[in-house]
Amino acid sequence: MKSVVRVTAAALAVLFVQGLFSVAAAHGIGGSDAAFVAATDGPDPLPFLYLGAKHMVTGYDHLLFLTGVIFFLYRLKQIALYVTLFSIGHSITLLAGVLMDLQVSAFLVDAVIGLSVVWKAFDNLGGFKTLIGVQPDNRAIVAGFGLIHGFGLATKLQALNLNPNGLIANLVSFNIGVELGQILALSVILLAMTFWRRTASFSRTANAANVILMLAGFVLAGQQLAGFFLAGDVP
Repeated sequence: MKSVVRVTAAALAVLFVQGLFSVAAAHGIGGSDAAFVAATDGPDPLPFLYLGAKHMVTGYDHLLFLTGVIFFLYRLKQIALYVTLFSIGHSITLLAGVLMDLQVSAFLVDAVIGLSVVWKAFDNLGGFKTLIGVQPDNRAIVAGFGLIHGFGLATKLQALNLNPNGLIANLVSFNIGVELGQILALSVILLAMTFWRRTASFSRTANAANVILMLAGFVLAGQQLAGFFLAGDVP
């Protein structure tokens, strides 16, 4: 047991240091997509719908968190509840962040998003119940982290200096696209997990998978903190 703890601690240290010295750009909107958004003048809902869906499907940090959320949820009613809470949270801050021009550091927001992955994986491992003897209310936690994830989406759009003409229609379309992309990605993840749960290996590998999930969250957070301190990003 002690050797497992030492190996895990060493892996955490290595991956965190790697994050500090490997500044990775967040999954922003770039290239031709950014050029299109910058040139848009007036409502253009369908392209923004597509961009929202594309952003969520390629949003590895959001998907890692959602994977942790649904990891031990077996009933569709439960899954729908948690995904809805997450969606409400990120829709609020996505819309409010852009429309109210709430300026926050993209690096710091994405670092917290990385830590949200760590939190959920640690929770899946029974860490909070073991550590403090209390199980946090995951409904409130998921909704709260949804607000943070929404700010992450908002910072990506704010970086594009959106044209105010047609902004609300385009923003709502982007948000709807995010929801559609989330449903698509989650459907694939849930399908894969359903097959995995039916195998004998699930009970043996579930904890290891959550350790890997937690390590991935630390790496994401470390990369973004490195970006904040090295690039001097200021809200």
